[in-house]
Amino acid sequence: MFNRVTKLISELRALPPLEVNLRCAETAGNDPFFERIVRKFYRDAMRRHRKFPLVRNYQYGVTACHLTHDFNDYFKSIESAARRNYKKSLRLGYSFDRIDYNNHLDDITTILRSTRVRQGRPMPAALFTRETVASNDPPSTSALHDYPYFGILRDGHLYAFASCLIAGELCSIETIYGHADHQADGIVPMMIIDMAEWVIKHHPDVKYYSYGTYFGATETMQRFKRKFGFMPHRARWILGD
Repeated sequence: MFNRVTKLISELRALPPLEVNLRCAETAGNDPFFERIVRKFYRDAMRRHRKFPLVRNYQYGVTACHLTHDFNDYFKSIESAARRNYKKSLRLGYSFDRIDYNNHLDDITTILRSTRVRQGRPMPAALFTRETVASNDPPSTSALHDYPYFGILRDGHLYAFASCLIAGELCSIETIYGHADHQADGIVPMMIIDMAEWVIKHHPDVKYYSYGTYFGATETMQRFKRKFGFMPHRARWILGD
């Protein structure tokens, strides 16, 4: 036990540093919704960890990859298996786009109900009895802060959807779901890769593309994150207010 703890502490200390400015002050002039969600993210990041109160919640193990202004840099940096998954989904006729969440509520419900277990954990029982609630998020007037939804589509139907928080230098994947019967088609890899390209094109101030935390995730999920370049870091968060 002592050796495992010592090894973990050494690994945490060796994590590469990451400093992210959320640029909260620059939400001024945008809908107040965006200041609220940026401040909420910052509070969540800075609160004490539930199991390890000596550290912050998103301090050690935040997974991120550095984005340049050239999508090819990202595409070449991910594992070859990820690129093969992406090309497979293209061959099968899937496409990516930003979506209006409320135009796809039926398909979103179908996706969420397509399996009762995700990442080894049971989905909430209420999900299978209640309808998907429409979003009332306002549109953003700035490329610095946004909360876009994206979809993977084919033949007029949605097969995967995701949401991202755009906050200054950060793009954080907040939710991502694929239809269980179509996962083998590469729909989630397509989503992750095409979101990176979208962010590079439409949010040039974003430096870091993030997907949750590393430690505490299953080995399978850790492996999946590494496949797309999401490596653990030691993060310092700047609200920028």
